Amino acid sequence: MKGLIVAAGYGTRFLPATKTVPKEMLPIIDKPTIAFIIEEFINSGIKDIVIITSRRKKALEDYLDREIELETELSKKNKSELLELIKPYDANFTFVRQQEMRGTGHAMLQVKSVIGDSPFVVAYPDDLHFGPYPLAKQLIDLYNQTGCSVLATIHNPPQLHDYASIKIAPDNLHVSDMIEKPPVGMEFSKEASIGRFLYTPDFFTYLQEGWEKHTNGEYYHVYALKRQMENNKVVYKQLEGERYDTGTPEGFLTATLAYAAKDPKLLSILKAQIPSL
Repeated sequence: MKGLIVAAGYGTRFLPATKTVPKEMLPIIDKPTIAFIIEEFINSGIKDIVIITSRRKKALEDYLDREIELETELSKKNKSELLELIKPYDANFTFVRQQEMRGTGHAMLQVKSVIGDSPFVVAYPDDLHFGPYPLAKQLIDLYNQTGCSVLATIHNPPQLHDYASIKIAPDNLHVSDMIEKPPVGMEFSKEASIGRFLYTPDFFTYLQEGWEKHTNGEYYHVYALKRQMENNKVVYKQLEGERYDTGTPEGFLTATLAYAAKDPKLLSILKAQIPSL
């Protein structure tokens, strides 16, 4: 099982900060958002992680590398607790650059040879999951039971029509269709795909097939996903735990407050500033 993090976008909703800092490096208190995804993958047993980046994202590679000078300085001062914080992850990282912003489907095609014949979990750094049962592990466990691609979903979110609504088969497990951002009354169900997936290797066959038919504009992965649905090869897993969308400043703030509330010291500060908490 491999992990794929799609991190090539511009992050325009966070300008001017993202003019020079990758959105994935913006910290939730003291940890960059991409670190939450990496730790979720590792805690799910994934050790081979591929990251799709772009020309402006070298900071991601630097973050995941060793910082020799800082390590030396901290060692001299016996700052073992700080050394532990900057210790490299026990995982193998491969970086692939998407040289043109042509959509997520195009981005995934760039890593076809790297992923090879392995099933893989796809995550976007906007989607953070908090909970004792890592989201990637939830998808892997269901894949091990079914051999199918797996969609992570949430049930009846407040902004349902900003998501993709899935059509659930009579067995209440397989997914037969999906509709992106459906108009009110046109949704297939109240179950919404959140953009966290586990794909079987044949996904790339359909992704390439769709790309060859694509004419212009950005190319997304939905074509390949629907082809798998036609072959009864997609199931869904309703998320267990807490999920936060950090793709907007509002969502980022919500995630920051939720993460801070898990630390007793930070929670006491929050309660002092916001008594209603």
